Amino acid sequence: MLTHQRIALIGAGNMAEAILAGLLQEGQLSPTQFIASDIAQVRLAALMRTYAIKTTSNNREAAEGAQVILLAVEPQILDEVLIDIAPIVGPSQLVVSVAAGYPIARMIRHLPGTRRIVRAMPNTPSTIREGVTALAYDATLSEQDAATARALFEPIGKVVMVAERLMDVVTGLSGSGPAYIFVMIEALADGGVKMGLPRETAQLLATQTVVGAARMVIESHEHPGVLKDRVVSSGGTTIAGLHELERGHVRGTLISAVKAAAKRSAELGMQN
Repeated sequence: MLTHQRIALIGAGNMAEAILAGLLQEGQLSPTQFIASDIAQVRLAALMRTYAIKTTSNNREAAEGAQVILLAVEPQILDEVLIDIAPIVGPSQLVVSVAAGYPIARMIRHLPGTRRIVRAMPNTPSTIREGVTALAYDATLSEQDAATARALFEPIGKVVMVAERLMDVVTGLSGSGPAYIFVMIEALADGGVKMGLPRETAQLLATQTVVGAARMVIESHEHPGVLKDRVVSSGGTTIAGLHELERGHVRGTLISAVKAAAKRSAELGMQN
């Protein structure tokens, strides 16, 4: 889908680099197909040095002539960026935005030259190609454009499609979710340290336990509750630990965390 297409990266931060690296590592695209723009010369120099792509500090220069324009800037400056590039964005270009909370309808208002717009929400594990990205677009988008958008993110993890009205929920779950997991790993390791394990050993045990449990859910295709029941034995250690988790309202707290983060994402979207 992306072969021979010119791809503009508007914004050269960590997520743009993750997408660039993923696409190049697939081996089907050439550095000559990419151009990146950013106000930070240090970032541009790093991308040029590492990936041998063309760079510029001019967003219009980057966008002009590109078949795919990836908007990887903070939502609070996206208005400014869209106004800048609008005169040269036309119907031959697909625009994909990773700006959290910034709706498609607002992008359309700023880019009257095209309705080929996709909204994406990748998460931070994408930087190690273990991410998950949710895509949203309206019914007018062609199947080819949808496939092109998927092709941008598949090298850095899983891709799912959702209705745009659910993108704030995605932000609260998978977007913010890595931070919840980091806290859980830290807490599990702290529990091991409290009971006498060396810190390094406790952290390794906690981390690999999370990785292994997640992999079992993915590869077994079974409900997490079913897998949980296989670990639990009558009157054993695991049920004693689970009882404490229930006493601490861990389930309810995690559900509330997703709800709170989704609500905040919606609030930020209205502020943009």
